[in-house]
Amino acid sequence: MSQDIQTTAEAAEAEVLPRQVEAHAKGCGETGEKRLPDAMTRKPVKQKSAAEWAYERLILYIQNFEEQLDNEHEVAMGFAGNDTGILRIEGLGYFDPDIVTFYGSDEEGGRMQLIQHVSQLNVTLRALPIPKEEAEPRRIGFELAAELEQDG
Repeated sequence: MSQDIQTTAEAAEAEVLPRQVEAHAKGCGETGEKRLPDAMTRKPVKQKSAAEWAYERLILYIQNFEEQLDNEHEVAMGFAGNDTGILRIEGLGYFDPDIVTFYGSDEEGGRMQLIQHVSQLNVTLRALPIPKEEAEPRRIGFELAAELEQDG
């Protein structure tokens, strides 16, 4: 718990400005509070639907995960509790007020789409080797972040 004294304005600003804070073991990724993209802070959190807010944060997590990958791997999503396999993430969207959807393909290249209610959101990010026919890994997190900036 912080002992910092805040003005009323600072307290009000802190309530509407989101933060992302992470802690990792030494040498295992980034640590500390990160500055969020302007596109995420233009609209107060209280004015966003649960789906929009989840969508924006998922983009950040995917982008951060991709920053830690080498050029031989790209991001995919694993599923818990069943044998559905994995989804190579190729797109992400939301449907207000409470649905998030992932678009992509499975390990054999078959099309996949996961549609999930935000209250059930549970995502496992995995590193997969890039397909042999592709020269470079796809960095979907950076593409989605660029789209966020354009929409703002």
